[in-house]
Amino acid sequence: MKSKFRSGRMILVALASGLLVAACGQGQEETPQQAADEQAPPPRAVEVMEMAKQDIDLEKSYPSLLRSDDEVTLVARVTGFLEARHFEPGELVEAGQKLYTIEPDLYQSAVNQREADLQSARAELSRAQRDAQRFEQLLSQNSVSRQQYDQARAELAVAQASVAQAEAALASARIDLDYSEVVAPVSGMIGLSRINVGNLVGSGTELATITPLDPLEVRFQLPQRDAFELRRQLDGQSPSELVATLRIPALEGSDDARLEGHLNFLGSRVDAATSTVQASARFENPRASVLPGQFVRVSIEGLKRFDVLAVPEIALTQGLMGPQVFVLDDDNKARARTIDLGEVAGPWQIIRDGIEPGERVIVGDPAGIQPGTAIDPQPFAGDADELVEEVEAEEREAEEEAEEQAASTMQAEAGGAEGGDEEGAGGEEDAR
Repeated sequence: MKSKFRSGRMILVALASGLLVAACGQGQEETPQQAADEQAPPPRAVEVMEMAKQDIDLEKSYPSLLRSDDEVTLVARVTGFLEARHFEPGELVEAGQKLYTIEPDLYQSAVNQREADLQSARAELSRAQRDAQRFEQLLSQNSVSRQQYDQARAELAVAQASVAQAEAALASARIDLDYSEVVAPVSGMIGLSRINVGNLVGSGTELATITPLDPLEVRFQLPQRDAFELRRQLDGQSPSELVATLRIPALEGSDDARLEGHLNFLGSRVDAATSTVQASARFENPRASVLPGQFVRVSIEGLKRFDVLAVPEIALTQGLMGPQVFVLDDDNKARARTIDLGEVAGPWQIIRDGIEPGERVIVGDPAGIQPGTAIDPQPFAGDADELVEEVEAEEREAEEEAEEQAASTMQAEAGGAEGGDEEGAGGEEDAR
């Protein structure tokens, strides 16, 4: 009887335990949604901006060659032997400074001859004037014929013409005498002399080149859209209001690699062949640190694109359909959106199509974000440069940590290998 009772009691206890376990299991059963919620990571905190049209500063540069607008090639205007050179090649010369002497004695003698011819012509004119006056009085007294009087008047006219001709010849001789001394028409650096002293030069012979180095002018071509936006920005103001920056790639890293100047010309027509508009800028170059002929890049400060949509360039990713950004839906979930890219403006990327004003775009670091990722939107201050610097700093820190971890791992492995070698050596000694 005791065994049957004990067996029945054990059966009742087992049933009660089963019911209790079943009741506990029913109380702890999880729905699929609860299980998914428990497994899903917390929303990711990242900067988000609400899209709105804005004016974006462009950072564009245009290739060009430096030139000196007042560069002059000295040319001989008279023929003769080159007697002297009054400069050293490569030095700075001033306007009006004497540079060459071309046989001035020859032209001085020509001036003297023309002066003598002028004196002779004036003496002949004086005689002709007296004769004309005398014949006029005699004509009034009927002492000479009308023909004689007319002859005297004609001789007076010839004498006057001779004086004018002599004066012109003297002026020409003096001009040639002045040209025998070649002077600098502008200030600047003079190059090598192309003719040596003692050689015969003729009219038109090139002697040397003077290149003013301060200021310098840069002429470049603006795409027609940039020129249109620039005119819109000026709104009737002078182009000189805009600051231009000159960058010399050959001097990168030095203090002379950049110069600041002003735009001084913006063309009024589009070149049909290139669809560009000509512009020029002027730059002060007091130390002559850059030279004409150098390849440079010119940028204009304040050049803008008006009423455009733009995101920090770091927000872009590459999707299957092309460039994309992540847009937040009403549930703060990330959704990929393919976009059409415009120009790059510094840290900003202009977007032509794919995004509408009012939409929320993730502008923080998109690494690790996938469609459907829950986002905790953080306010974006609007400084794209600062955002890029923060992301780059985080990437550098991550790289440094990875390098430190790798170094620690290598040290640990090296230490373990050394310990194994020591144990092996000790075993060998024991065996001996």
